[in-house]
Amino acid sequence: MIEPTLNYVLCPGAASAAGPFGGALASPPAQHRMAYWEWNGTGNPAHPHVVVCVHGLSRQGRDFDTLARTLGRHARVICPDVVGRGQSDWLADPAGYQIPQYAADMLALLGQLQQQAPVQTLDWVGTSMGGLIGMALCGQPGLGVPDEPQEPRPSAATSAAAVGSLWPLAVPVRRLVLNDVGPAIEWLALQRIGQYLGAPVRFDSLQQAADAMWAISSSFGPHTPEQWLELSRSMVRALPGGGLALHYDPAIAQAFGAMTPEASAAGAQQLWQLYDRIQARTLLLRGTQSDLLAPETAQAMTLRGPRANLVEFEGVGHAPTLMAQDQVTAVMDFLLAPDETVSA
Repeated sequence: MIEPTLNYVLCPGAASAAGPFGGALASPPAQHRMAYWEWNGTGNPAHPHVVVCVHGLSRQGRDFDTLARTLGRHARVICPDVVGRGQSDWLADPAGYQIPQYAADMLALLGQLQQQAPVQTLDWVGTSMGGLIGMALCGQPGLGVPDEPQEPRPSAATSAAAVGSLWPLAVPVRRLVLNDVGPAIEWLALQRIGQYLGAPVRFDSLQQAADAMWAISSSFGPHTPEQWLELSRSMVRALPGGGLALHYDPAIAQAFGAMTPEASAAGAQQLWQLYDRIQARTLLLRGTQSDLLAPETAQAMTLRGPRANLVEFEGVGHAPTLMAQDQVTAVMDFLLAPDETVSA
């Protein structure tokens, strides 16, 4: 059974010295480190097929362990901890916890991967927020892997539409998996997430933390106790005085909490424009009980832009964890099928 290696890439934007890794990693001025987990059971450390898997708002890269163990036999699978989460630095300025910064970080990551070994085929799997980042990157003509690494710039783009101006780019994303997310996000779902995001909590044990997270995440669908405990393991970090806390910077809630219905609607218009320009073959996954991705939005995504192929999972809400066999199979079949057999 393959296991992942933990790696880091330098990205634009100053790290917070107050974060749990500020002293240990000592990032250079105006930069922060983004951690990423690499799975590679192909026998070729320079395998030319790269699949980037990006997690949801309050999650981290180890969410993809089940999928990555299987997919890693066929490709280099890269699962970043988005800044402010997991093993990554926290940002000095919480206003940076938004899609433009995340997209800039992913471009830095792609540049480093390209430096390590030429990327010939690039695919993207994005759950919720990870799917929005994927749309920001894929919805711009010519966007892909940077031709060569560039020095990190001191600040991220100010809008998703400007992300493409960061670097000259080459290899585009070939296939895109959007896991329970689209350009239009239901406002009630955002309100639900905002109720618990960033709340200060302390746990005495991993099991206590897992139980608390299940109370707010049961929409993920059926999981065995063992599966849920494994999903929860990387969701906490040890506190200096004992006990456990959630793995992410509570400040990620600040930008999220500033969202209004009007801003959400304006963002949806921008995202639809990006979606309509996506050239990658696209697979849309949806839990039939999702409160974030409405059935009407999912259907519209099959009719416009890349005309996504829609696969729905019964008994699941927001979002499928890609642990169940039918969910893993849907992603594997899409990413590994010959080009001529992939549904348009």
